[in-house]
Amino acid sequence: MSLSLRINLIVAGVITVLVASMIALQLVSLRSAVREEIVAANRVTTQLLNRVGRVYAEGGPLGLVRFLEQLGRVRANDITLTDSTGKVLYRSPPSTYKVGREAPDWFAALVVPQPSHQIIELPGGRMTIDAEPSRAVLDGWDEVVTLAAIGAGGLLVINVLVFWAVGRALRPFSQIVAALDRLKAGDFGVTLPALPGREAAAIGGAFNRMAAVLQENIASGQRAFEAERRLSDSRELAGLIETHIETERREIARALHDELGQSVTAIRSLALSVARRCGDADAEAAQAAGVIADEAGRLYDAMHRMIPRLAPMELESLGLGEAVAELLERARSAHPAVAIEHDLRDLPPELAPATTLAAYRIVQEGLTNALQHASARRVRVQLARERDFLVVRVQDDGVGPPADWSRPGHFGLRWLGERADAVGGELGLSRRPEGGAELCARLPLAPALAEAA
Repeated sequence: MSLSLRINLIVAGVITVLVASMIALQLVSLRSAVREEIVAANRVTTQLLNRVGRVYAEGGPLGLVRFLEQLGRVRANDITLTDSTGKVLYRSPPSTYKVGREAPDWFAALVVPQPSHQIIELPGGRMTIDAEPSRAVLDGWDEVVTLAAIGAGGLLVINVLVFWAVGRALRPFSQIVAALDRLKAGDFGVTLPALPGREAAAIGGAFNRMAAVLQENIASGQRAFEAERRLSDSRELAGLIETHIETERREIARALHDELGQSVTAIRSLALSVARRCGDADAEAAQAAGVIADEAGRLYDAMHRMIPRLAPMELESLGLGEAVAELLERARSAHPAVAIEHDLRDLPPELAPATTLAAYRIVQEGLTNALQHASARRVRVQLARERDFLVVRVQDDGVGPPADWSRPGHFGLRWLGERADAVGGELGLSRRPEGGAELCARLPLAPALAEAA
């Protein structure tokens, strides 16, 4: 049911109840008026006829008949004169008022009072006076019909006016519904014109603001999607570049170890052999050969220190735990004054290569920062499995991280963050309450291991 129809029905119902109430009040008033009229007319008639005894005494029954005929019909009363034998000498003529019309019986039953019957005894006769309210009831019926007709006409006119006014007031809402349907269909650029009426204008303004915000949100979502896609492409490209770099590092480390290392070893061996052969015969040549052998040895040692930084060869053969332990042992040898502790427990037996390499690089970078930049005296390295994550922590008691460590320029930490992000993890650097820094990374395990857990 539409709103306009509901409003019209409500108005019609109210007016109908009002008209019905007025008719009911009119019926009550009419019943009282008819009763008063009948009683008054009957009383006057009775009083008048009570004085006709003198007429009856002087002229007898015929004289009284002549008097009654001259009197004519008395409103709302029927007069009957009979002699001592019961013969009707006179009866009131029928009313000529609204001849041929009668009020409905049900209406008469509502308004007619109790019937009045008066008897006047005369010498040699009897006169009866009966109340006859049909004309008064008919007048009341005409009044009620007129009132009902006026009420029905008023109801019709008011309903037409209300229907027109409500239709005009609700006309803008059809535009609002149509705009909502277009919005539902995906037309997010729809707007409403200035609508007449305060309420419709307020709804139209709110709709336009909502549509503008929705359109802006959709545009923002599209921009975010494009940015996410570009970021994903950038990450994929960065991952490919990182993979290529790691491959190149491994190749360089392998070349240093297998080719350059053997060449340096051969140079050192040849230099030592030349030094032994020259002996005291050519002290200058022997000294030069010794210098060459010493430099070759230092070059060999530097090369072997460089190889783990380029590519931790032991990761493939020993695994993450042993490779980190080997890294820490080398750090202890290089920095004997620093206490380096480690806790490598509950490590998964197998990790994705990218996760293994990321964890190793995080430990390596955190250890380098603590030893070379933080002036730490104590370093603790922890690798542990926590549910579906490998947690890597490097803690030190040094000077702590710089306040602007997250700004551009700290490439090592940004590089570590990108490594963690590339495997679906996260990296954080924070200042410890007791002093120093904590580098913490949460790296997800391989899907197979996560399901097994």
